[in-house]
Amino acid sequence: MEPTRTVPTRSRGRWLLLFGLLVSALTLSGIAASPALADEGGTATPSPTAEEYEYFFSGNVKYNDEPLEGVEISVEGNGFEASTETDADGRWTIGVPEKATYEVTLNEDTLPEGVVVAEGKNTVEAEFGLTSRKAVNFFLGEGQRVTTDIGAQVLIRVVNGLNFGLLLALAAIGLSLIFGTTGLSNFAHAEMITFGALMMLTFGVDLALPVWLALIIALVLSAAFGWTLDAAIWKPLRRRGVALIPLMIVSIGLSLAVRYTYQFFYGGATRQLPGATLPSDIRIGPIALSWIDIVSMATAIVVLLAVAYFLLRTRIGKATRAVSDNAPLAAASGIDVDRVIRIVWVLGGALAGLSGILWAYFRPGVSWDMGFQILLLVFAAVTLGGLGTAFGALVGSLIVGLFVELSTLWLPSDMKYVGALVVLILVLLFRPQGILGRRERIG
Repeated sequence: MEPTRTVPTRSRGRWLLLFGLLVSALTLSGIAASPALADEGGTATPSPTAEEYEYFFSGNVKYNDEPLEGVEISVEGNGFEASTETDADGRWTIGVPEKATYEVTLNEDTLPEGVVVAEGKNTVEAEFGLTSRKAVNFFLGEGQRVTTDIGAQVLIRVVNGLNFGLLLALAAIGLSLIFGTTGLSNFAHAEMITFGALMMLTFGVDLALPVWLALIIALVLSAAFGWTLDAAIWKPLRRRGVALIPLMIVSIGLSLAVRYTYQFFYGGATRQLPGATLPSDIRIGPIALSWIDIVSMATAIVVLLAVAYFLLRTRIGKATRAVSDNAPLAAASGIDVDRVIRIVWVLGGALAGLSGILWAYFRPGVSWDMGFQILLLVFAAVTLGGLGTAFGALVGSLIVGLFVELSTLWLPSDMKYVGALVVLILVLLFRPQGILGRRERIG
């Protein structure tokens, strides 16, 4: 009789992850903004994005009373970003979701040869008054445009990519540890990321506590949130022997339920954490950083080193690695698997909460669906580094973060996340187990 061939749990988990990534990609593909159009009468017709909103920025771009067509204007602030081009009459209009302060920028590279914006005036900080429309004007003149060379641009994006990759790694390591110890592809991890930022907003802004105290409370509550999810949902389902596919479907439903609960209580507006708008006045060559950027990167590095020490040097960390490698064998060796999984959920919740706080400063802004916006990249980093390996998640996150930022040198900013997923696919074609994952034998 021929031996029965079985597929290891982690191999099935890889296909579950890829299936989940496809579902998320199809969901995210419907989120896009369209440029403004000009109607036949010569007035700037709001773009589809603008028509969704009640408030508008508008203006005229002219030089020597001659309208300039095709000049790119962008608006950014409070977690919102959109751009458009001037029409044949030099007019433009961009809608925004709420009354707030935004940065309106004119892209000098789209101006005709020999025409420049007054020095330091290509970006204007604009705020609405009593009306729903705000006019923004730029002062143009003759001159020679100063551009940043390609080497400086690469350096700037490398620093931004490292910053983004480090905060992504905090979330990815937690997700990877949960997958490694339980086999669960947890799509509700996005809401664990959002939870940390919302708690920081609640205690740091709404209750006006000191930032350091609000941070500690947010992290403690994030860890408690992870423990609660495991105790109330995942542990009972594990004891009932629920298979991985139903568990993944439960995580998707939980993600939707929690996400819209956030929206019900916090609303759809994007709000800022304390210090999120500090100027980037720290200059190292062409690189401009704020104190928030420095603290964010330093915090992420210290926490990642602490997690590495925990996994490599402590008894519970070694037990976590053993459970991740082979849970039945670890249980047979006397390791309390349930206790290890509980600790992993607490650690994963704290790391996800910290990642959400740093993401809120990096964007910048806190919104009800901010975790979902980077969920696909977190899964990509985990899969790229190797399923279930914490150090693989770190490597994958740094690669994804760097590629996302560097790709904007060649790709439109709206497509930078797509490029990271293309890299994921290419790597898996040549190394299906991921960069640091181990090749597994089937049968």
